[in-house]
Amino acid sequence: MYEKRFAESQRFATERVANLIHPTAIIDPSAELDPSVVVGAYSVIGAGVQIGANTCIEPHVVIKGPTRIGADNHIYQFASLGDNPQDKKYAGEENTFLEIGDRNEIREYCTMNRGTVQGGGITKVGNDNWIMAYTHIAHDCIVGNHTIFANGASAAGHVRIDDHVILGGFTGIHQFCWLGAHSFMGAGSIIFKDVPPYVMVWGNRAEPYGINKEGLKRRGFDNDTIGTLHQAYKLIYKKNLTTPQAIEQLTLLQQETHCEALFPLVEFLQHSTRGIVR
Repeated sequence: MYEKRFAESQRFATERVANLIHPTAIIDPSAELDPSVVVGAYSVIGAGVQIGANTCIEPHVVIKGPTRIGADNHIYQFASLGDNPQDKKYAGEENTFLEIGDRNEIREYCTMNRGTVQGGGITKVGNDNWIMAYTHIAHDCIVGNHTIFANGASAAGHVRIDDHVILGGFTGIHQFCWLGAHSFMGAGSIIFKDVPPYVMVWGNRAEPYGINKEGLKRRGFDNDTIGTLHQAYKLIYKKNLTTPQAIEQLTLLQQETHCEALFPLVEFLQHSTRGIVR
């Protein structure tokens, strides 16, 4: 009786997996897919790909390895993930990766490339990101959590994008730029310098337009904190201070107000290598 029930259970599991993977999909034998993964028609999943539980791959998606994709992601048709980096220094090295976390929505025609040896070997996308159609995330980019990439936004190589950043449609980001947490890029912005946390920018070349007040309210920042961040913005952009002078004044403001939200801003200014948008 036990052997019969076990055989029936195995048959049910096999049928379930077969129903979740369309017969026209091509999956390399070395790819590791959780049994709950859905793969649509004509999708191609290559060697060295790992995909976590409950991730849905729509039709005509191409995923090459080495690529690791977490759980509960939804990847729409015609996306291309994990292909070779678009970098002339890339010479076919095998130990480069793309890593995608959990609960990301990756829409039509998105492209994400693996990293390069020179850049640390990995392109990484965190959790809970909304990545709209025609977005490009290049080699060696590091993307945090809860970001939004509107249609056509593109990040060149080695870009760092922290948590809760929003990129308006057709935003372009130059290599090695750093976008701080809760910053906001208006549609069509071209970013050549680092964007501090909480700051809104727009234009070609992008210029600052205050703090991301509405976004901060939606994420639970209270009025006192938002007011203090507005003071910090004025210190950086309205007082004709150099960056070291602004850091000094921001440190004093933090000591006066005990506002913890100032710490990431000070740290960002201390570690920015390209300089900030002005």
